[in-house]
Amino acid sequence: MPTYSLSDLLTAVGGQAINVSSPTTSFDRIVTDSRSVRPGDVFWAIAGDTHDGHTYITEAARRGAVACVVEPGRITQPTMPVIGVDNTRKALTDFAAWHRNQLDTLVIGVTGSVGKTTTRHLLHTVLSRRFAGIESPRNFNNEIGVPLSVLEITPEHEFAALEFGASHEGEIRRHCETARPEIGLLTRIAPSHLDDFGDINTISRTKGELIEALPSTGFAVLNGDDDRVRHLASRANCPTILVGERPHNDFVASRVTTTNRDITFRVDGCDFSLPVAGRHHLTSALMTVAVAREIGLSTNEIITGFEQFEPVDGRCRTLGIGEWTVIDDTYNASPASMEAAVDLLRDWQGRGQRILVLGDMLALGDESRTYHEQLGEQISASGIDRLIAWGREARHVADRAHAAGMDAGCIGTCADPATLSLLLEMWLEPGDVVLVKGSRGMQMERVIEQLKRLSEEQPIDTTRPFRAVA
Repeated sequence: MPTYSLSDLLTAVGGQAINVSSPTTSFDRIVTDSRSVRPGDVFWAIAGDTHDGHTYITEAARRGAVACVVEPGRITQPTMPVIGVDNTRKALTDFAAWHRNQLDTLVIGVTGSVGKTTTRHLLHTVLSRRFAGIESPRNFNNEIGVPLSVLEITPEHEFAALEFGASHEGEIRRHCETARPEIGLLTRIAPSHLDDFGDINTISRTKGELIEALPSTGFAVLNGDDDRVRHLASRANCPTILVGERPHNDFVASRVTTTNRDITFRVDGCDFSLPVAGRHHLTSALMTVAVAREIGLSTNEIITGFEQFEPVDGRCRTLGIGEWTVIDDTYNASPASMEAAVDLLRDWQGRGQRILVLGDMLALGDESRTYHEQLGEQISASGIDRLIAWGREARHVADRAHAAGMDAGCIGTCADPATLSLLLEMWLEPGDVVLVKGSRGMQMERVIEQLKRLSEEQPIDTTRPFRAVA
């Protein structure tokens, strides 16, 4: 963020200055976590579900914050400089929108039910071959994360690849009002956050808010193989580009092949290779090719950008742990992303066992059991060697996988880390591949840590018989 003054901040948010003796005081960073405050920062007090930032304004001041943005009704007699606003969440959005208006940066918005982070990160990797750019930090894609991402943009950035998430209708529209994207990418529409959205039609309308918000001078890149996404093209006020494998698309991938290391494909006679396992990454790759070509990158620049791509932690990242290959896909899970993960494991080439460790898919509403049972049928049909189901909903996956024909001796269910560890210890052999995936609330990264601990212990005794776990 460039350097601004408290006077600029007051203008942007329409706030009330309290104990501000010098409106010309400058700052160049906004912080919402008091533990991260450095001298010269502005601390933004956000009231969350479990913590209220107003509780920590004294700590922020002690750490050197030049001012705190607060809702005056939540504090009493502040002694430090504060800027009072009616709603600090709205004020953060207002300040980010004001900041955006000072910039000429090309903003690219990425949304969809799955694949947002990988697409955003790949796009940033490739476009950075020619342009100075920035991408959303980590998973900053909600009503707090998007404004903070916008505030990270400086005049030196020629582009910004921003991720837009949503849990209710209208949220992406507000992201667009803040960030003003000129290019929009929509990866896929699929069941997710159904506890909030209710049904997939609401999801579709919400994701389509990005397409509606794009200016006539911009363009949209859509997954043309997803019928729900393709039909949203009619809501655009700008040109649309369809990508996929079907012939009606503008960018058509052919000769698609996958290995344990990469996915390769051809577009318009040019061959591309992305160093990540899983055919489902094709959409992210095609969208990146489309955007890169539209804004002037050469084929060689795109190819080189692909070569430099590294998956984000927890998103289909392949790790070598001990004598095993571990696919860390722990960040989150939905029916669509679980289906892609099972396909990846099904197609894995090697002599070892293919083991799937899955946790609950959360927030699927009344249809949760149905989605978990459908996943169990897919797993049984895939022919993978072993399944470990962790969690209450995941038991439905295990039960249906067995009912659909998977050997009961190859299925384990567990409700605690100790039992999960026991199953891994009994089953793992050198050369196995283990894919770990579940919803964020399941904290499946704990399985990755357990695998690391097991790899440091004595060699596993693979002669011990399997004991079924209830």
